[in-house]
Amino acid sequence: RYGLSSKNTSPKDIYAVYQMLETNPKHNFTIGIIDDVNHTSLKTVDYDISLPGTEMQIYGFGSDGMVSASKDIMHILGEEYYVQGYFEYDSKKSGGVTISHLRFGSEKILAPYSITNAHLVVVTKDEYFKKYPVLEHIKENGILLINTKEEKECLSKFTADEIAILEEKQIRILWIDAEKIAEKNHIPGKISKIMEIIILNLLGVKNSYDILKESIEKQFKTKGEDIVKNNQNAIQEATENVRKLMITKQDGTKAKVLSTVIEKMNSRLGNTLTVQDVMDYRTGAFPGGLTKYEKRGTSNRVSKWIKENCIQCGMCSFVCPHAVIRPFLIKEEKGIEAQGAPEYHFIISISEKDCTGCGLCVKVCPGKNGKKALYLGPLENDNEEETTKYFNDYENPKVFPKFTIKGSQLEKPRFEFSGACAGCGETAYIKLLTQLYGSSLVIANATGCSSIYGGSAPSTPYSLSWANSLFEDNAEFSYGIYLSYQNKRNRIKEILEESKESVTDDVKKLYQELLDHFEEPEKTLQLKEELKEREIPKDLQDLIDYVPARIVFAIGGDGWAYDIGFGGIDHVLSSNENINILVLDTEVYSNTGGQMSKSSHTGAVAEFADLGKRTNKKDLFRIAMSYPNCYVASISLGANMMHTLKVMEEAVSHQGPSLIIAYSTCIEHGISGGMSCSLEEQKLAVDVGYVLLMRYKPEEEKLYLDSKTPDFNRYPEFLQREVRYKALAIKNQKMADELLELNQKASEKRYYYYENLVKNKQ
Repeated sequence: RYGLSSKNTSPKDIYAVYQMLETNPKHNFTIGIIDDVNHTSLKTVDYDISLPGTEMQIYGFGSDGMVSASKDIMHILGEEYYVQGYFEYDSKKSGGVTISHLRFGSEKILAPYSITNAHLVVVTKDEYFKKYPVLEHIKENGILLINTKEEKECLSKFTADEIAILEEKQIRILWIDAEKIAEKNHIPGKISKIMEIIILNLLGVKNSYDILKESIEKQFKTKGEDIVKNNQNAIQEATENVRKLMITKQDGTKAKVLSTVIEKMNSRLGNTLTVQDVMDYRTGAFPGGLTKYEKRGTSNRVSKWIKENCIQCGMCSFVCPHAVIRPFLIKEEKGIEAQGAPEYHFIISISEKDCTGCGLCVKVCPGKNGKKALYLGPLENDNEEETTKYFNDYENPKVFPKFTIKGSQLEKPRFEFSGACAGCGETAYIKLLTQLYGSSLVIANATGCSSIYGGSAPSTPYSLSWANSLFEDNAEFSYGIYLSYQNKRNRIKEILEESKESVTDDVKKLYQELLDHFEEPEKTLQLKEELKEREIPKDLQDLIDYVPARIVFAIGGDGWAYDIGFGGIDHVLSSNENINILVLDTEVYSNTGGQMSKSSHTGAVAEFADLGKRTNKKDLFRIAMSYPNCYVASISLGANMMHTLKVMEEAVSHQGPSLIIAYSTCIEHGISGGMSCSLEEQKLAVDVGYVLLMRYKPEEEKLYLDSKTPDFNRYPEFLQREVRYKALAIKNQKMADELLELNQKASEKRYYYYENLVKNKQ
């Protein structure tokens, strides 16, 4: 056995096989894995092959573009040399670790294994020195290139062991503040070309600036001339701002001792784990809610609260994609006096190390007298004790109604610090759902973005019942979960009926209420708490606790709901069972690189639609309305927060299937201004009629068109704010005019269709 779970198989592992064949041949053996349970591992000795040519490792930061830069470097070097590349990614959608293993040389490369002797190691985030073994494979007299804010800050990140390696191997250290250059040239966070020009220079590539300048023109031409110029200006400035870094022995800090499997996995030391180490996790199940211990520090700019300007609205928390900013009502005399609850003080607490710096909270903050209550400031490490105290252990008093913006945000989220992209348009919906229904919620998650940021071992963001199913059958999976709970509920009802005679009259009354309200989560939880205070047999108490009222939600993207899993959704909507479906509609296959889906609009440029999609978006709302007793709604959080709350309440209250279509902005849209403008884009989409806010309530046989009459004159303005539509004009202006006009006409026709339905029902 070798290569299990993508484990590296190195020359020393192969050498161990030949040693075994010579000394003690056997048929059942393992290499690359330390099997201390069945003891099948072969003993290895140091055996290294010095390959001709050059090796390098590039440690990138998810979404900083370093994987694309690495591939571009291979393309450039490949004009003259043989090249090879292996790439490692963690499962974070953005802000995770990427490692590029690159080789090039004048001889053919036959090395199907990771880098072992790196001439050059590039680290784009200095925080990695504290977390990962980035210097493990750097060779003597090698070069270390670091992206860091300043020399002093970088020095504080090195451990004593790393200082020793750097000194012993006489490593040449260079640094640059690529973030500053990117910010100055209006490409914040996009440091890949800045780092690439320096790497090419260090490798001695001739005419590197001209080559990269031309590469930028080809790569970014569909994104606009401004993006091209900004990147070209940035690489020119980068060559003038590389500095040497000098270290001394006293600079190093003590390395953290890693004791648990989860700590080692999060520190990219999973390959050091033995079979015995992971025996407790052999079923594939991991504890939930462990993302709160990661503290990844993915952004140097994080949210800060100015209490004097705060009106206590809770909108900052409502829109936060990563649950890092939260309101608390506390007895301590700090913060500001709580409006509507004068016995408490109000504070906004921000987990800075979990903040991705998207800025949505700052954008949405109304502030006071024209002054915002939030701003983006430097990441500091002095508030972790406070956030741990409130985020982990504190429960807010139940002062305000839950189905309000403020009230909902005083509820503890059961989905926090996910690995989703900064500014993600999907995760705020999920977070809100967990705040409204807590432990009563059970989620069946389709494969896609939501399963990747929702179920990344070892640290998952959910602290409630969650499971992932295949892309094509998630709706059926949720149906099975629902039926299993129904069977358990029915059995509990039987036993409660049988047990009523053996308890007192007041407990009998509570039992009867519990039976009568078994489908109502809030009421059931309340009755269970009352029963806990009574003296009843322990076996009965355990039984009641075993299966609480459960709300089953199937969650997934449009690729699942509109395309591959639509047959399953048809099955569930036809069942008339009380199952809820939340579709996170990005109108594209976001998780796999932006392929066209049946939710994509006419004229949208995506993979498999390079010259724009030729057919219009599938109308899932209209289809779902045709099922008997199916509640259907279309929402856009940035357009109307209260509407989103109302829909989630109505969907769960409805006795029968429900379908919520949640318009979700995505990095694949290429929004002008980036994902920090996600909320404005969600609002503009509704204002111009691209998205409609509406609800169909089958018990009333009535459609509610909740958004205002669209301003279709502004429709082209919306389309021109996104690269997925702008790109078509750069490729073919005539085709763009034709397809985008069809896009608008389809939206107009759709609006008037629903408007007529509303009028005809009145």
